[in-house]
Amino acid sequence: MQDPLAFVIAIAQLSAAIALMVGVLTCLGQGRIAATAIEAMARQPESAGTVRGTMIVGLAMSETAGIYGLFISIVLLFANPMVDRFIALM
Repeated sequence: MQDPLAFVIAIAQLSAAIALMVGVLTCLGQGRIAATAIEAMARQPESAGTVRGTMIVGLAMSETAGIYGLFISIVLLFANPMVDRFIALM
């Protein structure tokens, strides 16, 4: 291993890429939530209000997960505490 700092930064970048996958999976999940809710409303129009409310709560929770993944990836790329700690130990 040539440079340990380069290894720490590379691991941080890989971790950020994994955290960004949360955003991709969030989009897929939100599409499935909306499609299932529309299908349920089409089958039983009288329960549309309840289904719509539940859909909005589910979309809000999945969007929050996507935002957390984006936040974690930004922290890992630009304000990584492990890189700062590693530099202080050197």
